[in-house]
Amino acid sequence: MNAPDVVQTAHDLIPLAAASAPASERESSLAAEVVAGIAEADLFRLCVPRSVGGHEAGAGEIVGAIEALSQGDGAAGWCLMIAATAGLVSGWLERASAAEVFGRPDAPCGGVFAPRGRAEPDSSGYRVTGRWPFSSGVRHSAWMLGGCVVHERSGPRLLPSGAPDVHLLVWPRAELEIVETWSVTGLRGTGSHDMQLDGMLVPSALAVSLFTGAPVEDGPLYAFPIFGLLAVGVAAVGLGIARAALDDLTALAGAKTPSMSTRPLADHPSAQATAAGACAQVSAARAFLYEAVEEAWAEAVQARAVTLERRARLRLAATHAAAASAAAVAAVYHAAGGSSIYTTSPLERRFRDVHTLRQHMIVGPATWELAGRVLLGARIDATML
Repeated sequence: MNAPDVVQTAHDLIPLAAASAPASERESSLAAEVVAGIAEADLFRLCVPRSVGGHEAGAGEIVGAIEALSQGDGAAGWCLMIAATAGLVSGWLERASAAEVFGRPDAPCGGVFAPRGRAEPDSSGYRVTGRWPFSSGVRHSAWMLGGCVVHERSGPRLLPSGAPDVHLLVWPRAELEIVETWSVTGLRGTGSHDMQLDGMLVPSALAVSLFTGAPVEDGPLYAFPIFGLLAVGVAAVGLGIARAALDDLTALAGAKTPSMSTRPLADHPSAQATAAGACAQVSAARAFLYEAVEEAWAEAVQARAVTLERRARLRLAATHAAAASAAAVAAVYHAAGGSSIYTTSPLERRFRDVHTLRQHMIVGPATWELAGRVLLGARIDATML
C-alpha cells in the first residue's frame, strides 16, 4: 500500500481551518471541528513510528504538511507542529508505551520541551511538580509532555558535562491542572495556557532523555536533530501564514479602490512592488529552508547522523524563514491600507500570528549567533543543535 500524501491531506484541510479560525480565536483553543478534521486525516501522528501505526514521515513531508495547514490558519498549523514534534518522543519510548500514548489518531499529544518541571525519582517512576507556560494544545490533547530536571535528595542531578539531567515525561492531560493564561496578541487559537502538576507519579516507562538516551526506533527520522525539526516546524508555520497573506492581498487588490483614487489597488505601482518584493522574500526563504531540510535528511538517511554544520544550517534556515515571513506579512499588511486593521480581515490575524511566532526562542535572535559560531569555527555548546 502506498503511503498517504500527508502534504496534500493537510492542504485539503485549509478551507476548514480558515472557516474555523474566528471561533478558535474567540475560544482561545483550536476549534473542535478542526481538531476532529486533523485527527480524521491522521496528521497528528506525522512523527510517530510505523511500528505503532504512525506515519514516520520524512522531514520534508512534515514541514510541507505544517506549512500547508498554516495557510488556512496559523493556529491550526501551530497545533499540528506541536503534536507532530511531541510525537518524536515515541521513537525513544519502548513500543508498548509508545502504543499506549500514540496508538490512536484522535488522541494527540502536546506539551513543552523546556525543563520547567522537577522530577524526583520514585520506586516506580518520578514524582513530577512544575508549571509549564506555552502548553499549546492543552485543551484538545489526550496526553501532554513536559521537560523536567531530575532532582536527587542532594539537588539537581548533573551530567558529566555539568549540565542538569533533563528528561521528558508524558502524562494524561486529564490529570493536570490548566491555568488559563493565554490572553495574547496572536496565535490565540493554539490555546497555549499553562499546565501544572503537583507531585504526580509518572511511570519510568513514560520518561525519556533525548540527551543521554538512544532512540528505540532506527529510522532516519529519529536521527534527525529534534530541535532542528522543531525550528523548521515553527518556520513552516510562518511560511504558511506569509503565503496566505500574499493571497489575501491579491484578492483585496482586485476589489479595493483606495480613497482618492479611481483605480483598483492592483493598478498602483507601490502595491505591485510590495507584492513582488514580498513574494520574492518568502519564496527565497522557503527555498533555503527546504534545501537545508533536504540536505540534513539525506545525511540522516545515509549515515543515521547529521553533522554539526548541517544542524547549524537547519537552524539558520529556520530563523531566516521566520524573519522573512514576518517581514513579508508586515509589508503586505501595510500595502492593504486601512482594510487590514479590521478584525474581519484575515490580514489582521495573520499579522498578529506571524509576529507572535517570531517571539519563539527556537527562531529568536540568539540563533543567528548560534549558527554564526559554527560558520566561523568558534567553540560552541551544540546541545541545542
